[in-house]
Amino acid sequence: MEIGHISDQVNPKLRAIHMQPAVHQGQQGILLADPLGLSERRLFVPTPLAPLLPLIDGSRDLGTLRTGFELRTGIPISPRVLENLISELDASGLLDNAQFAEAVKAATDEYRQAKSRPPIMAGRSCPGDSQELAALLQGHLAGVAEVPPWAAAIKGVISPHIDFPRGGPVYGSVWATAAPALKEAELIVILGTDHNGGEGEITLTSQSYETPWGLVPTDQEVVDKIAALAGEDSVFGGELRHRAEHSVEAALIWAHYLTREKPCRVVPILCGSFESFIQKNMSPSTSGAISATIEVLRDTAGRRRTIIVAAADLAHVGPAFGDLLPLDLAARARLEGQDRRLIDILGVADPGAFFEEMRGDGDQRRICGIPPVFIALSVLSGLAGSPAGYAQCPASEDGTSIVSICGMVYY
Repeated sequence: MEIGHISDQVNPKLRAIHMQPAVHQGQQGILLADPLGLSERRLFVPTPLAPLLPLIDGSRDLGTLRTGFELRTGIPISPRVLENLISELDASGLLDNAQFAEAVKAATDEYRQAKSRPPIMAGRSCPGDSQELAALLQGHLAGVAEVPPWAAAIKGVISPHIDFPRGGPVYGSVWATAAPALKEAELIVILGTDHNGGEGEITLTSQSYETPWGLVPTDQEVVDKIAALAGEDSVFGGELRHRAEHSVEAALIWAHYLTREKPCRVVPILCGSFESFIQKNMSPSTSGAISATIEVLRDTAGRRRTIIVAAADLAHVGPAFGDLLPLDLAARARLEGQDRRLIDILGVADPGAFFEEMRGDGDQRRICGIPPVFIALSVLSGLAGSPAGYAQCPASEDGTSIVSICGMVYY
């Protein structure tokens, strides 16, 4: 991505990016990265300059940015330091400007013209070799002692999207239980958490995903129906996010392994944030794109043997996620109590009760899966749910931060 001259950055605007605390050469700061993978550069911003980042929102020129920073911190900042930061942000592809728009268009065209959406987890968070991966999955599936007699009637599941080494036992419980139903399925709909999606966004793709066992065809008929009802610009505008988002792929690997001898079509859907719905106490179903998705999926599930999958994790808590206090044994016990209450609520596919619980919590636990779970429950409404595993997975080397996960099956 070409660097724009600093004078071109009239009102620089930081785009949606990854930010995480980091230490560089002994200095505390924030590491910025491009979630779309358009640029491999990462930019370290020292803590003293961090208050500038939320001000770079497109509403301020460089002079106003300097003034705003000084008002908030009481510390003067030189024009040279500010200009260098803006130039570095631009060089790293982190500004929302013309160069970024051109890069997105080129990358989207390349993505759509490719043979398939290649796997990104294989060789990183799970084995890339198909035989090694099969052995890993089969090991977790074999750990499930008994599958209930009603398993063939399963219509939907909640499965984690955390990496397999940490989430393996819960994955195994979910997919071993769902295996009899998957063998009869004509269609699998995977609703994945869109970690970079906008408020209430539904993002489709016409591209087919690939796993180490080959291509899994996307069902274009269902994709077209949702797009016709929700609007093509709405559901395909962020299609490039499918390229680097792992949540759909995490569930698809398990589904493909269990159906690889019987071809089955898939509908991959990324679901954006529900933060605004929670804050405003508005049902997500008031969104046109969300209601259109639910309507089409309900109709499809009524006509075809369909499995609805919500690829969702639960809480993200501890210093690694911005909390001040580390999780000790007592805090972990409290977290499990909160999670168990949520699992009880998930025991009936009632999207209204689920949303009310999330609204009451105010997302304090940073549940990473509210959108896909809400949409799945809306399609599966009224079915009985049965728990299929729970775990608290370490999210930091010292064990003071946790990602909790659960599994559910609906029949």
